[in-house]
Amino acid sequence: MIKRTKFTPGRGYTKADWDDVSNNPPLTDAELAQTRPFAEVFPQFADAVRGRGKQKRPTKQLISLRLNPTTLAAFRAQGPGWQKKIDEVLEKAAKEL
Repeated sequence: MIKRTKFTPGRGYTKADWDDVSNNPPLTDAELAQTRPFAEVFPQFADAVRGRGKQKRPTKQLISLRLNPTTLAAFRAQGPGWQKKIDEVLEKAAKEL
């Protein structure tokens, strides 16, 4: 049984995009048997898609923080770099404590 996912707007593609790619037939057993790992097929690109790796000298800590939706929306509306802006605002506030 194939799991079909419904279109959800706002994820960077349109309903037309979704419809263009959502009617792909499932792979057959023979096709699945021919598949190979990405790193084997494209070794020159394999390291580039593995992620950033560990920081050489970690300067920040990863945390989980709950923010008011309106506050978060205001920062996100500033575009790329909104996380850094939150860090800057919090750093300034911490100095004033």
